[in-house]
Amino acid sequence: MSGFRYHRPASLDEALTALTRPGVRPIGGGTDLVPTLEEGLVTAAEVVDLRFLPGARTITRDDDGTTRIGAGVRIADLATDPLIRSAYPMLADAAAAVGSPALRSMGTIAGNLQQRPRCWYFRRGVSCHKTGGHGCPAVGGEHPYHGIMDTGICRTAHPSDPAVALEALDAQVVLRSSAGTRQISLTECFAEAADRPEGETAIRDGEVITEVVLPAASAGGTQHWEKLTQRGAFDFALVSCAAVRRTDGAVRLVLGGVAAGPWRVPHSIEEDVGSGGLDDDSIDALAARALYDAAPLPGTAYKVRMAESVLRHAMRAIAP
Repeated sequence: MSGFRYHRPASLDEALTALTRPGVRPIGGGTDLVPTLEEGLVTAAEVVDLRFLPGARTITRDDDGTTRIGAGVRIADLATDPLIRSAYPMLADAAAAVGSPALRSMGTIAGNLQQRPRCWYFRRGVSCHKTGGHGCPAVGGEHPYHGIMDTGICRTAHPSDPAVALEALDAQVVLRSSAGTRQISLTECFAEAADRPEGETAIRDGEVITEVVLPAASAGGTQHWEKLTQRGAFDFALVSCAAVRRTDGAVRLVLGGVAAGPWRVPHSIEEDVGSGGLDDDSIDALAARALYDAAPLPGTAYKVRMAESVLRHAMRAIAP
């Protein structure tokens, strides 16, 4: 990794102006950017630190109940914040499940959402769709930790735990660039995660996340989080599940570790769970039906059983 200049802007406008220059990249905690620089997957002549911008590390609630999480909020703070823990406990639990205490203390929510896959082919610069080549070498190679849903060319599993919870909470991200501001749902942000060669999100060059927005309708209700890992701690999810039954009765079920982005269960399954009155046989049938379109690679078939298991747990936890 060659050296780069470090820039700490005093304002968002200053940061956005800097990001229009060639070879300039935004940085938060650097827990993923620095490794990708070391691995030669990206280059940077200069990094612009966004953590110290006004409001970047705050969590606030609007008068209408909307919650706003600054892009620079550390994962460790997200896990312990009283507002998040009270209104969105599933997100706090997902944040607490991220990596090690050191990584949680350094990493930011914006950086966590934009981290790159841990696929060893990608990380070692093997020719693939994500490194400028063609196809996915994991399909015919080693792939025990890859996804089970065929959502596009890349068969990796996205590593973010908070992204799974945020998708279940119907979150949106606010994006700023020198060209203006736009707000998109997390669903839209990861909609083409498997097919985008340059990254897994819909964030454009020169854009940065300034905040993550949680709707008031997703606060409270019954929320559930579960993460299955190979090791007891400090590991990425083999499969995870975020589930919520909102106070208005709406149900959202999302799986992690199964696709290149958070994967939401078909809406018909969610409606059946929300209707209530489910016995064990019904829950078993719904969990199996949710994974009907799974297309695991030979080495990931075990994840289908795991996904069904966490879905059964989630359905029992949130069903009325």
